Amino acid sequence: MSFSFFRPSRPKTPQELAKATKDSLSALDTKTVVDVKALEKALEEVEKNFQIMRYMLSGDGEIEPNPEQISQLALEVCKEDVIALIILNLHILGWETRKDIVYCWSTLLKQNVDSIYCCAKYIQNHFELLDSLVVCYDNKEIATNSGNMLRECIKFPELAKYILESASFRLFFKFVELPNFDVSSDAFTTFKQDLLTKHGDIVAEYLNNHYDEFFTLYEKLMISPNYVTRRQSVKLLSDFLLEAPNSHIMKRYILEVRYFKVMMTLLKDTSKNIQMSAFHIFKVFVANPNKPREVKVILAKNHEKLVSLLQDLSTGKGGEDEEFDEEKELIIKEIERVSGLPNLEN
Repeated sequence: MSFSFFRPSRPKTPQELAKATKDSLSALDTKTVVDVKALEKALEEVEKNFQIMRYMLSGDGEIEPNPEQISQLALEVCKEDVIALIILNLHILGWETRKDIVYCWSTLLKQNVDSIYCCAKYIQNHFELLDSLVVCYDNKEIATNSGNMLRECIKFPELAKYILESASFRLFFKFVELPNFDVSSDAFTTFKQDLLTKHGDIVAEYLNNHYDEFFTLYEKLMISPNYVTRRQSVKLLSDFLLEAPNSHIMKRYILEVRYFKVMMTLLKDTSKNIQMSAFHIFKVFVANPNKPREVKVILAKNHEKLVSLLQDLSTGKGGEDEEFDEEKELIIKEIERVSGLPNLEN
């Protein structure tokens, strides 16, 4: 893409560009925009400035970007509060401008100036901006743009930790079930690939401190009438629950009879994918040497149905899976062993 149309006769310095971008974004304030033409002019200025910014950050194929200019630009956009103004005005801006902003945002956050990621540090000092980005999922016009920007933020442990512990994190349980597929998929990508799997130790600490609240909300996803929600949430649980940093959470989870019942229900789901993901969690409940008595009672009462169900369960790969078959056989044997134990009557 060529940016020559917007290239100024005298190239702007990073300081000038940051100041011009701040002024153009500030001009979008509805208190100062008095008519449609004024708004259109302000939007054009914002578009121009972000195209110039993108040119400064990436070059145009002929001129390579200047690392010193990029570092200076990162410092200046923080100094001029451009980061906050971007989020504040994202819903007003056009599609092309938002696309340039997402590119600039990603590049600027990566800039390490004097051993400090200054843009990430700016956001760390203004955590409310992260809440604003999360809430943007409620606006389908900008949801995927804000989602991309949010994922760039979550790469930084301090920012991910804040989101997990904030009230806005609970909104993800709503956003992943929004009727707009693109928006709900983007929200689940943020929820899964970034918030719950990117920083293992931080996630483990969060789950330990918010165990009841998190899994109560998560249970609703696993029993959702929406097939995609059920499939994604069960698969995610089978992934992150078995991660080494979450071992103590898993040990706690497999003592919960209510969640054991959920897994039994999911084993009967009409979807092979859901059945398989549920099996990988169900087997941990059954293999647990310290199973609660109520789990043993449930296994004993339902052992015939469970054995039949497991015998029919397959990977669906069209061939033998020795590891899966061995696991399944061990679980069946354990169910049969438990069913033969005395004194399991209610």
